[in-house]
Amino acid sequence: MPEKKTTDRARADKRAGKSASTQAGEYVHEEIEHIREGKHGASSAKQAIAIGLSKARRAGVKAPVKKTASKATKKKAVQDTAASHRKGAAKKTSAKRSTATKKALKREGSAAASKTALSRQGKAAARKRPASARSAAAKKAARTKGPAVRKAAAKKAARKRAAR
Repeated sequence: MPEKKTTDRARADKRAGKSASTQAGEYVHEEIEHIREGKHGASSAKQAIAIGLSKARRAGVKAPVKKTASKATKKKAVQDTAASHRKGAAKKTSAKRSTATKKALKREGSAAASKTALSRQGKAAARKRPASARSAAAKKAARTKGPAVRKAAAKKAARKRAAR
C-alpha cells in the first residue's frame, strides 16, 4: 500500500498535466526510499523500479507497458491495471503469499537503491534507445528549463569546454 504523500504527489503531477511516467516516478521513488531505509531490499535496481511501477499501476496511474517488454511483464501490468479498477479488495493477496513476498524481499540487500546501481540502470536503459530519441529528450529538457537554469547550464558547458 503506497503512502498517502506519494499518492498526493502523483495526483498533483496528474493535475499539472505531467506524463504517466512522471506520476509513476513518485511510486518508484517511494520504493527506493523504502530500500534505503531498510524496510526491505531488492535484487537489482530494475526490480526496485518494477515494484514501484506495479504500485503505480495499482494506484490508477495509466503507465503504459513497453512494446519490447516480456510476456510475463505485460501480464503483470494487465493484472495491476485490473486491480486498480476493483472496488474494495475483491481479490486480496493471501496472507501466506504476502508474508512469503515480504520475507523474500527482506533477504535481499539494499545495494540496488545505491546511486551507482541506479545510475548504471539509467545508463543501460538509455543505451537501448536510439541517439535521435536521446537527443530529442535532451532538447525537450533544455526547452522546459527556466531562463536562470538555462543560463547556469550554458556557463557550466562553457567552463567544461575551456577545461579541455
